[in-house]
Amino acid sequence: MFLRKSWWLAGCLLVSSAPALAAGEHTFAFGQAAPAAKASRTVEVLLEDIAFSPKSLDVKAGETVRFVLVNKGQLLHEFNLGDAAMHADHQKEMLKMQASGMLTTTGMSQMDHSAMGHGDMGGMKHDDPNSVLVAPGQTAELTWTFSKAGELEFACNIPGHYQAGMVGKLNVNQ
Repeated sequence: MFLRKSWWLAGCLLVSSAPALAAGEHTFAFGQAAPAAKASRTVEVLLEDIAFSPKSLDVKAGETVRFVLVNKGQLLHEFNLGDAAMHADHQKEMLKMQASGMLTTTGMSQMDHSAMGHGDMGGMKHDDPNSVLVAPGQTAELTWTFSKAGELEFACNIPGHYQAGMVGKLNVNQ
């Protein structure tokens, strides 16, 4: 009897937590991350202090693009796909990460914030599939399948970088 009640209780807890588990997943109306092997083309983007080259890109809906991101600058930069509203929200998160000491001008801090009484910093991580940080002198990749036509941006949301002009246009055509 005890075992049956335990299984029933565990099942109820699992069902009631399912929406919370799903809410933690990152979904985007404009597409999804993809393996590099699925890419139909590769685009190199230079991240400089404080600019992208090229400044605009054209892709097609349904296309999978492998972005090779080369940081030629002296500062940490980010390549983040989204619209202006998404970038504004992400900039707030990045500002909190910088204020906490987790984000520096050249990379992510390796400090143990739990030892400092900060806990896990409210779950702050830089792990969104539409975004990658690239340290000075380093190269990184992001592969994305664009699901529908529209206008997006690629941006660096390190505090102050977007405002200084480190943002580009991304046109997703039919």
